[in-house]
Amino acid sequence: MLNEILSGLNIKPDGIYLDCTIGGAGHSKEIVKHLSNKGRLIGIDKDQDALDVCKQRLKEYNNVTLVKADFKDVQNVLDSLNIQGLDGVLIDLGVSSYQLDNPERGFSFRYDAKLDMRMDKSQKLSAYEVVNTYSKQHLTRILAEYGEEEYASSIANNIVNNRPIETTKQLASIIEKSMPTKVVYKRNGAHKKTFQAIRIEVNGELDRLFETINYLISKLNKGGRIAILSFHSLEDRIVKNAFKINATGCLCPPKTPICICGHKQTLELVNKKPIMASLQEQKDNPRSTSAKLRIGEKI
Repeated sequence: MLNEILSGLNIKPDGIYLDCTIGGAGHSKEIVKHLSNKGRLIGIDKDQDALDVCKQRLKEYNNVTLVKADFKDVQNVLDSLNIQGLDGVLIDLGVSSYQLDNPERGFSFRYDAKLDMRMDKSQKLSAYEVVNTYSKQHLTRILAEYGEEEYASSIANNIVNNRPIETTKQLASIIEKSMPTKVVYKRNGAHKKTFQAIRIEVNGELDRLFETINYLISKLNKGGRIAILSFHSLEDRIVKNAFKINATGCLCPPKTPICICGHKQTLELVNKKPIMASLQEQKDNPRSTSAKLRIGEKI
């Protein structure tokens, strides 16, 4: 959805742009091409390996600043760089292809690797600890809440009863045995929901997301745009709600005669409904099938 993102950001050559999850710089390299020497791109990622890749891919540009940080700590990042306002923000909430395609990172059930799933390899909590130390009740809650997995209890029970679980293939096998055979064959990836849930838990992907979006909207200059790409319903629900509230004026109950909340509209929705990947892109890149892009403009 690169073209949709570039079009949606409506890039100003002299503007300041923030890529909150720069990953392999796929989006950022195209953004910086649209900037003049007066423009600036700031890229954040908590994966040092990804930043090392970005440094090489963007080495020809002298108006790029890379920072190792969780994008939810973006306020500290912008304060440290003395950034007062932004002309555009991009948040890609998906796991980067670099991480998914690297067996050593333990994100995918397609490879047999040690359970890991950490976006920041310096943090202590990994998928191994979640799978091997969490109680059945805790695992059930995570799988149900973060993975929306209907067989959460059965999967959690079998995980606890088959410890220790060392690798992604071991975990994938346990997941398959925890649901009816016909469900395994019917689903396009029987393991996807469980792996998603564990990854979200390991990386705290939903923590402070709503507050961070609100903060970033507040930092946009008038006419600046924010584009957020999500890949599952939990993320999209949070993004949609944050956009809706910022695109609404008074939030008082309908029958309140006079506004007492003082809330003002700060955002105009560029697209009322999320933009989806084209059928051709879905064919070329199956990972884009679940992608939803929402864009808003500061007023």
